[in-house]
Amino acid sequence: MKITAADVIVTSPDRNFVTLKITTDEGITGLGDGTLNGRELAVASYLADHVVPLLIGRDPHRIEDTWQFLYRSAYWRRGPVTMAAIAAVDVALWDIKAKAAGMPLYQLLGGASRNGIMAYGHASGRDLPELFDSIRQHLEQGYRSIRVQTSVPGVNAVYGVAAQSTDGLRYDYEPARRAPLPAEEDWDTRAYLRHLPGVFEAVRNEFGPELPLLHDGHHRMTPIQAAKLGKELEPYDLFWLEDCTPAENQEALRLVRQHTTTPLAIGEVFNTVWDYQTLISEQLIDYVRSAVTHTGGITAMRKLLDYAAQYQIKSGIHGPTDISPVGMAAALHLDLAIHNFGIQEYMRHGAATNEVFRQSFTFTDGYLHPGEQPGLGVELDEEAAARFPYQQAYLPFSRLKDGTVHDW
Repeated sequence: MKITAADVIVTSPDRNFVTLKITTDEGITGLGDGTLNGRELAVASYLADHVVPLLIGRDPHRIEDTWQFLYRSAYWRRGPVTMAAIAAVDVALWDIKAKAAGMPLYQLLGGASRNGIMAYGHASGRDLPELFDSIRQHLEQGYRSIRVQTSVPGVNAVYGVAAQSTDGLRYDYEPARRAPLPAEEDWDTRAYLRHLPGVFEAVRNEFGPELPLLHDGHHRMTPIQAAKLGKELEPYDLFWLEDCTPAENQEALRLVRQHTTTPLAIGEVFNTVWDYQTLISEQLIDYVRSAVTHTGGITAMRKLLDYAAQYQIKSGIHGPTDISPVGMAAALHLDLAIHNFGIQEYMRHGAATNEVFRQSFTFTDGYLHPGEQPGLGVELDEEAAARFPYQQAYLPFSRLKDGTVHDW
């Protein structure tokens, strides 16, 4: 079998997505997700201009060899653009291999280690009544674990609080706005630290001790601020506190770990195992948050999670709506197969996205399953995709009260 074509498809149904479609001389096709929110065209160009010419004529079954070739032959390694491009190729090749075998992909990864994949949803509100309503809505939808994000008094816009449209319909929080320039938001860490513990106290009082609760700090705290928050949240028994401080400085998590027993999840902006080396070997985190799409695909993520398993660290794969259904399906097959699964982030895509990407994965009673179709179980409707051309979109950015640019 040989690769005869590789096409980069950029489409924007509910948001921008980059998809790689690889075709073989036996007529088998595979899909890979190369979406990088706010920098989609950089990956599309990397793929179309630099990677696709290298794929034609290659054996699609040589997945490990192709991964190493794309990672090492360019000389310049790592980084979100490179690793998203490699991930798109890797996942597409796994899709082809599983289709050729006539099996759902998870079977090629060793088979199922569980019956279903526990998912968490994103609840949010501008005040406690709205937050409680959002939590109840997610419980009614079947979620058994809930991420809690809330507005902060005195701060106009806060990450993770779902936008309310003028027609009253709610779509899962989409911060990438279709506009020529990124939106500017404000931020006050001290106000956030004063407000958040009381929110979790109220949520626990309303919904009881059993409901797993998560929270995302979105890299906005210094290590000592993160340590303080983690300690103050201990009475409310969080499932995890995510991205409490920028973890590029991996040693910073030592300080956080010394002061709190709140479980820590890190890594949605990471791209390789090297970003985690100290965090894992010193057991400074509890959950790995990388996305299959941004971390070199299934091949690399499986190795990363096997490394984490040696230290009883579990998976918490990134899965918001900036991961296409192709990337989500790849995550679910991996989730089902690995032993050290923790939890899966899951945000529902909109109707237009589901029209473009036809999926076999299911969500029932709080559990996801990738389905039993051969391959990933996702097919791309190219005619539908063509009806939604790319639209420029940027993530927001934050400034402090004095005008200093802060981590968004």
